[in-house]
Amino acid sequence: MSIGIWQIVLILAIVLILFGAGKLPRVMGDVAKGIKNFKTGMKEEEDLEESNNNETVSVSKEKDNTKDSKTS
Repeated sequence: MSIGIWQIVLILAIVLILFGAGKLPRVMGDVAKGIKNFKTGMKEEEDLEESNNNETVSVSKEKDNTKDSKTS
């Protein structure tokens, strides 16, 4: 069951009635800002995870090098 053109028209009409023509651009702008902030937050989280993984790998390599030098 997919959404048809009449369902979209009905949803748009309800939104227009609820918010009015004057508030609609502001509401849509706020929605766009929210989406942008969400995407930015997700990207920052991925970058933070990646940097933490890189630090973990470098610390692991240092530990391996220390073990090798002690056994030699």
